[in-house]
Amino acid sequence: MTGPWFIETLARNGDVLQRRCIDTLPIRLGRGYDNDFIVDDDYVAASHARIDLDAAGRLVLRDLGSRNGLNHRGKRLQEVVLSGDTVVRIGHTSLRVRAASFPVAPELEDRTFHRWEGALPGAAGILLAAGCALFARWLSDTQYFEFVRYFEALAWGAGAALLWSGGWAFANRLFGRHARLGRHLFVFGCGLAVLAVTSLLAATIAYAFSLEAVTRYASHAATLLVAGVVYFHLGTIDPQNRRRYRWIAAGMAVLGSGLVLAYNLQRTGRLSDELYMAVLLPPSVRVSQDHGIDEFMREVEGMKPALDRGRDRKPGEDELEN
Repeated sequence: MTGPWFIETLARNGDVLQRRCIDTLPIRLGRGYDNDFIVDDDYVAASHARIDLDAAGRLVLRDLGSRNGLNHRGKRLQEVVLSGDTVVRIGHTSLRVRAASFPVAPELEDRTFHRWEGALPGAAGILLAAGCALFARWLSDTQYFEFVRYFEALAWGAGAALLWSGGWAFANRLFGRHARLGRHLFVFGCGLAVLAVTSLLAATIAYAFSLEAVTRYASHAATLLVAGVVYFHLGTIDPQNRRRYRWIAAGMAVLGSGLVLAYNLQRTGRLSDELYMAVLLPPSVRVSQDHGIDEFMREVEGMKPALDRGRDRKPGEDELEN
């Protein structure tokens, strides 16, 4: 192996924090100023370790009698053979050593969509979230107009967007190189807008055509949309693992739908949601034919003979007939 050599300090997620080129061996590492590579770590000795070639020509990192030693894969060792991908921790600092001839991975395809991040998409996401909150307040408002109630809805929408997206941005900064808050705000705002439009469309179709099943199982569509939003958040953090994230989102959707079904069955004894419609619409939206009171009363009269027979039946007659 020939130099020069590059010593890299790494973050917990594997990103390179610092890289320095040193031309000759041996290379001394430690906190003292007389070292070839200074490690600013209180848990590193003044002269902690040395990098040199062994008898077989391999690059080896040796401990120089420090208190905390060398840690590799959870084990404390006196010396570690360095292959280029070997990560060694001295103190609280993770190091990697590579020669100038070390092969690098091919260039990755840019799938980060940089045009969909920054201040403009972030502002659009906050506006979409705030607009959805105002729209939901307007649909459910049955009182006289008061500015305070709508201002509260606006604040709740913007606050929810910042809180949700801020958590994802923190994870993006922790596991990636950038926070990308604007993209996460845009994903949240678009997801909330699609959820609001889908809910209103389902309620409109159910009311217009008397298709109660559309609203009885609308929560499963909402679960699928939430899983899709999570997928796009994960894809923003790590665009190279989108296939894995698709499976994760699909599993979340199936699990969420299963929990909704179990909750409905436990609460009401039915798998479907509540029978009533949460959105009130004007009668002009109706397309299907209305059913009058007379038709309802005829159906009730048709049920009366069976109910009378069941009421007049004496206890024990069912067992005698069987």
